Amino acid sequence: MFVCFVVALFSWLSYSDDRDLLSSMTSREVGNVVSFADGAVEVRWPTGSARVPHENGDRIVGRQTQVAFDPAHPDRAVIPGADLLLETDRALGGVTFSIAVALLVVLAGLVRGFLAVRSARAEPVTVSVRRIRLQSGLMVRSWLEIDGPAERWLPVYYDPVLVTLPSPVDVELRGGRVAVVDGATIYPSGRPVHKHPRGRRIDNPVQPDPETRAPRGLTAQLRVDAVFVVPAPIVGLFWAYLDGSGFTGWITATVIAAALGLWWGAFRGSDPS
Repeated sequence: MFVCFVVALFSWLSYSDDRDLLSSMTSREVGNVVSFADGAVEVRWPTGSARVPHENGDRIVGRQTQVAFDPAHPDRAVIPGADLLLETDRALGGVTFSIAVALLVVLAGLVRGFLAVRSARAEPVTVSVRRIRLQSGLMVRSWLEIDGPAERWLPVYYDPVLVTLPSPVDVELRGGRVAVVDGATIYPSGRPVHKHPRGRRIDNPVQPDPETRAPRGLTAQLRVDAVFVVPAPIVGLFWAYLDGSGFTGWITATVIAAALGLWWGAFRGSDPS
């Protein structure tokens, strides 16, 4: 959320400055593009002329074009496709994209929290479970394998109590989703499934060593979630290529992709043990 706020803020500041500049260009004329040099075109119209930054200006030399300019400062002008217009669109896109990502994160969190709270209020049922870990791709998650007439597998968020959990063991299950183990509430990180989830399986020992030191704290979690940050520069490069936003677009997209990667690992319940 913080990353989205920062990106949206800087994008909005850039958009606001560009918008103010464009709003001052109230006059319109038809002009001619007479030359292109150093990333800008020379545009002339009956009442003035200006140099307008334009990344593809070499393609429009010799053509007529609409010109918008500031009547008080005719040297401030834009034409269709000018860099100023592109930068304004990109800045607005940065604001929109950041807000969309933030809303998605908030909505997903609210839905997950609502389901967990509703399940925690249900009457408890004692069931026999085994804690297993499954590695699928980059993700390692804890699951509770629930015995019964219909065997189920429930993905859960990591808690240190899971590391020393005997296998099998009786626990309280509320609403089919929230487990209470040795006084610790274990919340679901997804929906229970009735088919064995895919991935390389690691079972808890029948009687784990009670002296085993379980990973704790944010550092341990970040260490395992860091793998989701690795693709971020590639995503940023792809975005900058599509958007044509250069280094600034690459940095922005990379930061957002890295933040989303960390959030995805936390949201899915990655296991640092």
